[in-house]
Order: sequence, then C-alpha cells, then structure tokens
Amino acid sequence: MTIARIESFAPAAPADPADLSGFCQELFASFARSDQRRWGEVYVRGLYSLPGRKTIRRISDHVVGWRADQSLQQFVNQSPWRWEPVRGGLAREVAATLRPRALVVAEAVFPKNGASSVGVAKQFAPSCQRMLNCQLGLAVFLACDEGAVPIDWRLELPREWDEDTGRRARSRVPAAERHRPRWAHVMEMLEEIGGWDLPALPVLVDARHERHVEALLRGLEGSGLQYVVQISEDTPVAGAMPAVALGTPQAQTAGELVRQARRLGRMTMNWRETAYGQASISQFVLAPLASAGRTPPAPARLHRGPRQVLAERVSGRVQPDLIHLTNITQARLPDLVHLVRRHRAVAEGLTRLHDESGLADFEGRSFRGWHHHVTLASVAHAYRVIQEAGRTEAEDARIRPYA
Repeated sequence: MTIARIESFAPAAPADPADLSGFCQELFASFARSDQRRWGEVYVRGLYSLPGRKTIRRISDHVVGWRADQSLQQFVNQSPWRWEPVRGGLAREVAATLRPRALVVAEAVFPKNGASSVGVAKQFAPSCQRMLNCQLGLAVFLACDEGAVPIDWRLELPREWDEDTGRRARSRVPAAERHRPRWAHVMEMLEEIGGWDLPALPVLVDARHERHVEALLRGLEGSGLQYVVQISEDTPVAGAMPAVALGTPQAQTAGELVRQARRLGRMTMNWRETAYGQASISQFVLAPLASAGRTPPAPARLHRGPRQVLAERVSGRVQPDLIHLTNITQARLPDLVHLVRRHRAVAEGLTRLHDESGLADFEGRSFRGWHHHVTLASVAHAYRVIQEAGRTEAEDARIRPYA
C-alpha cells in the first residue's frame, strides 16, 4: 500500500498551492481522517491543473509524482466520506465570496460505453435533443455575476434500474434510490439547499420537456420559493388564462395562452448580447394569469404571488416562443429578462466543467464514486471561478484606482 507516502508528496505543477490547500482544508474538514483530506486535495488539484483528460492515473502521475492511483481510486470510489457536508460548505463559500443571483437547475449528460456504470441506459437526453447511452445528472447551480457553480447533484436512475438487482448490487446503489420524476429530484435538492443558510434566491428550471409541470409549480410554491419555469408551447394550462381576457375562450396550452395575451398587447425591448457582441431585438409578453376554477386553501408557507406568463419572440428568427411561468409579480420586465438570461451562464459553466474540471472523465462505476467525483469536480470549478473573480477585481482596481 502507498497511502502512507502521501504525506511527503511533491506536486508536479500546482497553481496557487497555498490558496488551493486552504480552500480544500476548509471544505474537507468533515472528513474523518487526515489521509482522506490529503487525497481530496490531490484529486481536486489534478482536476484543476491537469490539462486534457483527467483520469485517476494521470492525476496521480501529475500531482503526486509516483504511481498512487490505487490509493486515489479507493478514495474516490470506495471511501465512506459523505459528500453532503462538502457541498453545503462549498455553497456557503461561493455565496460569501461571489454575488449570487439565482439557483438554476440544469441537466448534465455523461455519455458512456457499455451498460455497467451506475444509472447508465440508452435514454433521451433533453439538453442534447437525442437518444444517448449515458448517465443523466441534475445539478443546482449558484448563478453569480462572476460565473455559475454547481452546489448540489442528483443522479437520475432510469426505470429499468429499479428491478435490475445485479447491476444495482455491482454499482452499490442504495435501496432507497429508485427511478423518480425529475421534479421530485429538483424539490429534494432545493429542500436540502434550504438548510444551508444561503440568501433567499429565485429558482430557474427548464421544464420544456416535461409534459405536466403542475407538480413542480406546486412544490415550489409550497416551499415559499420564487421561480421562473421554462415550458413548451404544448404544455397544458387548462384552468388558466390571461387575467385581462376572462371573456375569451379558455386557453388549453401555453402557446394558445401566449397568442391570446399577444393580441392584448406586447412590449419590445432591445439589448446587446455581451457574450457575442451582437444586437438582438425581442418582443415580450408579460401577462398575469387567473384561475378559472376554485383555488384550494393555500398552505401556510405558500408564496402568495399569482402566476404570470412571460414569453419572448426573437425578431428575425424562425423559432417557437420562449415561454416561462413565474410567480415573481413585482419585478420590472427588464429585471425578469435579465434573470432568465442566467440559464446562459449556467450552460457556459457546464461546458467549462467538462472541458476544464474533468466532469465527464470519471471512470468508476459505483453510485458513491459518481457522487464523490461530481462533488470534487464542483470544488475544482468553484476554486477556478473564485480565482478568476479575484484577478478581475484586482485588475479593475489597478485600472481605476480612484473609482
């Protein structure tokens, strides 16, 4: 065994070693053993600094300098450390250091060969718009002005895994982990995050590929959360219509609802896409909804703002309306549009997680290993975002010393 030799390892090419060491020490304080904390730093350092594919063997060679992959493999795949305290600590560190604006739920796709890795199946990946042999993960990102960092994760188990006792045993899937609708995973993560003492933030969810969203909306409202949920044109909205058009026939889908509202009035807003430097013009519909039937008594914690529909049509492009349901009724339209744009920062964050922090490079097959890896990849990505934000702030101070 080589585990004892880690105390004397010399990193091959660490970046900001003191800062990264302190960052890891704080986040890994819940680990029971000192060797777990040291291996945690080794793995994060490799995910942060190693170019190219970040396998356990390459991390071992690059960071430790000698073949320690057996010990590193054991730490990631089998060691019993809990990932929940690490995620909670990471969320608080990011919220205290950066400027959080929203919690954004995003899908992460992990393409796989074979059928042995936990949760893998040939399944439809909504974010890719096609069938893939893959694992599907869900993450809640803390979307900040400086970037987006995932702070909680769930692995979606396909229905076929519920009864496959052989694969469940080989992947060490806990008995309580079963196939569940996506909205149930979302609510479980938000409930967990609610205990981490973060500032109250609106929640953004892309539910365009969910046929029915009422369970999600009621769950968010029942938790007292403000939300913006993106839906498809054919999402049923029976029982709701533009509040100013109660005399018109009742809308049956979100698309029909938007067309009704558009006849009553719309707003045009111009803005410049900062990422690409392109000018865009969109027409927006923002209309309150009124229930056509009786509304059941609201739970005590229910956020009591009525729902609104927010729809966008980009001028000059042939595409469906971008339609959202929200219970944020006091915000100005530009503020709502800016909030919706947080989805783009999260998409960029996911790309960086894959390209720079090795999110999809995990080679293990176990349920525990998957959760360990995505947690440590999140730590590496968060450190990168925080470091970049610090350099940007220092550069701004140097250029404008009297601002």
